[in-house]
Amino acid sequence: MKHWIEAARLRTLPLSISGIIVGSMYALANPTDNILTPTEVFNWRLFGFAILTTLGLQILSNFANDYGDGIKGTDNKDRVGPKRAIQSGVISPEAMKRAIIITAALTLLSAMLLIYYAFTDTNIFYSLFFLILGILAIASAIRYTVGNTAYGYRGYGDLFVFVFFGLVSTLGVNFLYSKELDPLLFLPAAAVGLLSVGVLNLNNMRDEASDRKSNKNTIVVKIGGAKAKIYHYFLIISAMVLVIVFALLSGFKLDQYLFLLAYIPLTKHLINVYKNKEAKLLDPELKKLALSTFALSVLLALCMIYFFSDIIVNTLLGGR
Repeated sequence: MKHWIEAARLRTLPLSISGIIVGSMYALANPTDNILTPTEVFNWRLFGFAILTTLGLQILSNFANDYGDGIKGTDNKDRVGPKRAIQSGVISPEAMKRAIIITAALTLLSAMLLIYYAFTDTNIFYSLFFLILGILAIASAIRYTVGNTAYGYRGYGDLFVFVFFGLVSTLGVNFLYSKELDPLLFLPAAAVGLLSVGVLNLNNMRDEASDRKSNKNTIVVKIGGAKAKIYHYFLIISAMVLVIVFALLSGFKLDQYLFLLAYIPLTKHLINVYKNKEAKLLDPELKKLALSTFALSVLLALCMIYFFSDIIVNTLLGGR
């Protein structure tokens, strides 16, 4: 059990649900014109299955990454980060392959229940669309490093993370509640996506040397470590700017900028990356950035709920 928990990479899990938290709390705090009250738009079953589905996708991606890099020999003695399960021999490739199949099946089941509770039998088109989207997400999580045409080996991993753990996670879960796309929500959705890509970029910066030897052509391998740092600054700073723009356009008051507290560890992180000279020293920054992103999503969610607290209180008491 210890080895399976390590293979699931628990430190990546808080990051994966950041978009779910932002999208769900936005639905609670900002009921649409078609839905009169926050209690009508927000559903705890949706929230729970959205969390389970996203965690399933993240664990599936981690298992598949361990398996794909393990059987390709990418995880070898040159790798800087912690040893993977297949690399160290504590889990066999066959056992990991079975775990991938089981995790994919459980994730699909969770996604189907999520879709059912969102639409029941009232909108077949939306149900089919999200089912296809869920299947694509599962397939993409596996194909990141598995197979001869794994897109993670061609530099497309960043795009996958941005789309599925940023845009789809945040906008998708909000649509399940509200049945609408809110253009304003694109800003925090993109921010979560950029920060998630930042974690992947850190990982690739740490593993640049071993990835280059193994022909794993990540963006870092393609542009080099020096430019990868600039790319990293762009990802983190752009995300921070997008959240501030979102707050300004939403009309947040001064006491509703609590989320700026998360900018302290994010800024420290940027300074550490700027000063870094050794790839292996980037490994602790992975956890710091992941937890900082999670903290930002929670704080932003609290700020949104506080901003619309008068609406929530009134509707819970029976008014509009």
